[in-house]
Amino acid sequence: MLNQFYGAFAPLSFTVYGLWLIVVQTRHSEWRRSPDHRRRAYAVSLHFALPGLMSLLALVDPTNSTVWRVSFAVSAAAGAIILGYLQFSPVPTPRGVLWQIESTTSIILYGLIFLGAVAPGLARELGAPLRVEAVLLSLIVFLGINVAWALMFDDVDDVKGVQGA
Repeated sequence: MLNQFYGAFAPLSFTVYGLWLIVVQTRHSEWRRSPDHRRRAYAVSLHFALPGLMSLLALVDPTNSTVWRVSFAVSAAAGAIILGYLQFSPVPTPRGVLWQIESTTSIILYGLIFLGAVAPGLARELGAPLRVEAVLLSLIVFLGINVAWALMFDDVDDVKGVQGA
């Protein structure tokens, strides 16, 4: 069952990532002038690319838990560290506040994925560790879609106007 989930989730994540790249391309001329928008666009891309990568790596050898545990631990740690780094910027708009909340939530979810990978006994109480990880990855992609939607309609000039005040 989990092989089927990860087999479907990986292409879904990369498809959404590809769609996000189209949005980035259409807004590139505006966002390239705004460090906050570039930072947020990159953070959104992580919400799709990392879960896709983790899903692919979970399928490398489904019978060997060491492969998925190491790959999930490394990917989750990288996701949490990068999102934490990207989060440290002034984001004065209401959508920026949404991004801060979502980013913090995603960092926590990546932390839980990391814990589930390095200490699968914790996740066994809730069910199979890979099942718990699947739910957490799904939540990360869901959060990414919501922030992508808000960022897609964010006006670069509004952010600059508030920052310059």
